[in-house]
Amino acid sequence: MAENELAQKLQRRLVLKEVEPPADNGDAAEPENGTEEKPVTSNADSELSAKLNRRNDINAGAAVPANRTHIFNPYTEFKEFSRKQIKDMEAMFKEYDTGRDNFIDLMEMKLMMEKLGAPQTHIGLKNMIKEVDEDFDGKLNFREFLLIFRKAAAGELEEDSGLMSLAKLSEIDVSTEGVLGAKSFFEAKVQALSSSSKFEAEIRAEQDERKRQEEDKKTRRAAFKELKSAFN
Repeated sequence: MAENELAQKLQRRLVLKEVEPPADNGDAAEPENGTEEKPVTSNADSELSAKLNRRNDINAGAAVPANRTHIFNPYTEFKEFSRKQIKDMEAMFKEYDTGRDNFIDLMEMKLMMEKLGAPQTHIGLKNMIKEVDEDFDGKLNFREFLLIFRKAAAGELEEDSGLMSLAKLSEIDVSTEGVLGAKSFFEAKVQALSSSSKFEAEIRAEQDERKRQEEDKKTRRAAFKELKSAFN
């Protein structure tokens, strides 16, 4: 409310300055061309008015702040991957995001590649980040991290590149899928099922698994109660 009132007062002041006739003290000379000169408002007043107007628009829902972006949903944007794959990638991302700031920076990338057994030079690490760093901030968010695996699946990475080494050594689904290489693995997954049917099947599988776990818990509780009653 204070910002709205201040903006309105400032706007009224600017309007009054434009329409208010200059004081006639007898000394002022008339313009040579016969036109009326308007007083010039200061840049500070104009900038403040613009900022307050934009804030009012934002509060009223008429404008969106420049730093507000759409909500990223990896399951809808990266449909070529299964839910389990994305969850495994997210777990890997969080494991190496030691700063817990939702980014993997240069030093965290260095530690990750060392732990994966494929250490890189300083320049090599910077090039790895640069290849998928879409916002040019010198670090990777989760979406950019997923782009590594998308590029590996599409065959867009050099076989001896640092990013391909990361994709191959990540061991995403290796134990269950029998992956020989990231490229062949992701190509096989992309061709296996259509995105929509695969997504729905995975949702049902997760729901069935939760039901099975709940039933197991109930069975164990019943067995424990029966055993307990036998000793009473």
